[in-house]
Amino acid sequence: MKLLVSGGGTGGHIYPALALIEAVKKKYPDSEILYVGTNKGLESRIVPDAGIDFKTVEIQGFKRSFSVENFKTVYLFLKSVHDSKKIIKEFKPDVVVGTGGYVCGSVVFAASRMNIPTFIHEQNSVAGITNKFLGHFVDKIGICFEDVKGDFPAKKVEFTGNPRAQQVANMVNTHRLETEYGLDRAMPTVLVFGGSRGAEGINQAMVEAAEMLQGKNYQVLFVTGKVHFDKISEKLSQKAIPENFYIEPYIDDMPAILPEVDVIVGRAGATSLAEITALGIPSILIPSPYVTNDHQTKNAMSLVNQNAALMIKEKDLSGKVLISEIDSILTSVEQRNQMVANAKKAGVADAADKVISVLEDIIKK
Repeated sequence: MKLLVSGGGTGGHIYPALALIEAVKKKYPDSEILYVGTNKGLESRIVPDAGIDFKTVEIQGFKRSFSVENFKTVYLFLKSVHDSKKIIKEFKPDVVVGTGGYVCGSVVFAASRMNIPTFIHEQNSVAGITNKFLGHFVDKIGICFEDVKGDFPAKKVEFTGNPRAQQVANMVNTHRLETEYGLDRAMPTVLVFGGSRGAEGINQAMVEAAEMLQGKNYQVLFVTGKVHFDKISEKLSQKAIPENFYIEPYIDDMPAILPEVDVIVGRAGATSLAEITALGIPSILIPSPYVTNDHQTKNAMSLVNQNAALMIKEKDLSGKVLISEIDSILTSVEQRNQMVANAKKAGVADAADKVISVLEDIIKK
């Protein structure tokens, strides 16, 4: 299979693409892969580091209010479509996949105009602007949340789940928490993090909660984000921190430690939820209030409604509230086991294989 993939800007668009590429290479060892992104997005570092051929086009997003920059955006879109056609003609893909972000808009649109099979993947419960636009032109659309189905032409939609889930589902417990971070293997572990850069609201709640962990029969690993670590450490140095509280600025390859985690506290990004449900981990979700269309709240509610997660709105978040919710999961074996089972049901452990199946079908047509 000759696969051209495009997606970028955030890890939520990139990591599902990489998971799909990994699955394609496993099924088709002789496959040829090309990834098209921008030279400014995270993909410009992550994709080449993964050993995948990488090319770039120049593009930028529309401003939501009137701006002369939008005239430049239109120009760059037209130019990037032209440049994408050149890349596609040279590579000659069997299928072109877009996983979100502005860059895939021009690449997938160009492929559709060239009558090459096209597929887009929407990770969130609310469709992004680019995918909404592309939905009118592509052959098939993969989704992870039923709520987003109404944003696309119904006959094109396939429920595939997030390819990242399959990648994480195959991970095994390597006891990194004990060997690298000094945690007790015998104690239940709660992982608290606010994304790669951290989240101020979650961090503040954890500063308030730290002393309340004294005497609890579980341990907490709190990942602040590098930019917040020094400030948070200074605040915590003035408190009586119990031995079951551990703090780190950042953890490389965070998904690799998830098989060791019993409860996760964090945001409700689509990739995080795919990882959580792949392993059946109960979660306490604190949706970011700063994302477009409040889509993280909608993501979170998809698990809350299945009794696979609890949710705290950031405006209601405090140390006391957070500890109460953690206790409610870890002090009730019945509730915890039920949340584990429900989280696994909500996941799609073979999501990458489902996407590959859809790609094979549209290539045949």
